[in-house]
Amino acid sequence: MADTVTTLDVRNQSCPLPIVRAAQKIKELETGDVLEILATDRGALSDVPSWCDTTGNQLLEKGEEDGVFRFLVRKG
Repeated sequence: MADTVTTLDVRNQSCPLPIVRAAQKIKELETGDVLEILATDRGALSDVPSWCDTTGNQLLEKGEEDGVFRFLVRKG
């Protein structure tokens, strides 16, 4: 799948911080690497897919468990 999976924990952070932090973290990764984002802000449900669309990164997975939203994003 990917060379590296890096987890970004932005639980309990409100918009726009989850996307700001994700944008900062993904710059540190190599193309093809995967960023796992853990968030509790409901805005992330629409923000993360939109961010992926505008940045050319690929949303691999989106889910929720116990109020935590989990996204897997492959750096494009």
